[in-house]
Amino acid sequence: MRAGPANSLVDVPGLRVGHAQRVGGGHRTGTTVVVAPAEGAVAGVDVRGAAPGTRETELLDPRNLVERVHAVVLSGGSAFGLGAACGVVDRLADAGIGYPVEGGAVPIVPAAVIFDLGRGGTFRAVPDAALGAAAYDAALTPSPRPVTTAPSPGGPAFRPAGTSGPGGGSASGGGSGRGVTCTTAPAGANGSVGAGTGAVAGGLAGGVGTASAVLPGGATVAALAVVNAAGSVLDPADATLAGARYGLPGEFPLGPPTPEEAAAWRPENAPSFNTTIGVVATDLTLTKAQCGKLAAVAHDGLARAIRPAHTMTDGDTIFALATRVRPAPGHDLLQDALAAVADVFSRAVAHAVLTATGREGAPAYLDVFPSALRKEP
Repeated sequence: MRAGPANSLVDVPGLRVGHAQRVGGGHRTGTTVVVAPAEGAVAGVDVRGAAPGTRETELLDPRNLVERVHAVVLSGGSAFGLGAACGVVDRLADAGIGYPVEGGAVPIVPAAVIFDLGRGGTFRAVPDAALGAAAYDAALTPSPRPVTTAPSPGGPAFRPAGTSGPGGGSASGGGSGRGVTCTTAPAGANGSVGAGTGAVAGGLAGGVGTASAVLPGGATVAALAVVNAAGSVLDPADATLAGARYGLPGEFPLGPPTPEEAAAWRPENAPSFNTTIGVVATDLTLTKAQCGKLAAVAHDGLARAIRPAHTMTDGDTIFALATRVRPAPGHDLLQDALAAVADVFSRAVAHAVLTATGREGAPAYLDVFPSALRKEP
């Protein structure tokens, strides 16, 4: 097996990814949007955490009507952050994309959120429709551009569809009078971007991570994880990143840190509400039920990379998308895809933690374990 060209979710043909985040003025949060092809992608979901914050997951039950989704939103902001999906729905509706009904089209946009409230200092400084629209715009034109905005008495600023550049705005119900910088990040970005901007992983800085694998025969399986876990992301034996054990050759230039560094690590700021959310995808033609199974097996990869997982205060949720570029797999290829998706999600978790930016109260992995980085000969 090998990674795709970008080692990210966009290695699955037809998918686009955009990130938007606000940092400063009481904010440290963001939104990530995965945009499907215009005709939609067949989708499934598996929710394992006991405290999920989700939208439209019931639609993805194989017994229910809708087969395809048009985007998936992953966001900070806990329950407040579900509002970011409204900006994506508006963008898609303005483009005429959605489930056809009399008089127009209704975009199908499931969403899930992590708990990052107060990470920037203000509890209600959360993603909103404007930030969702900014992430959607970044997915369609992924060139990072900062936009400075200020809180508006009439609510969050919203850039109408068709205008250039990402949307911006302040969090509704919170924030200071100071300007807030909204930035976007390209599709393959890892680390403290988008929905992972305020994430914490077992006391370390968490974030967004991506990975992909090209199966024998050319089919692709990929993952995007937003890692915000109270559980440890470290191997208890030697403090290496647990998810890195499933890396492809040369993917993670890491070794065990020194025993002294491992013994000295005593995390004090693990979140009490902890959630890892994500999207896995393939270019194979899968049914809605098979997509649900793909999402379920991806949770195996989550549990290999984070322990404990799926607890009473977790909202662990994984969506699965099939863009149907390649034919339906036979038994053996489907088995290969299911086996690969667990490893791909573990790798995505490791990339999220390894590339996250450290900050006060949440140091980066290599800030705590600098000896883990292998030196070039």
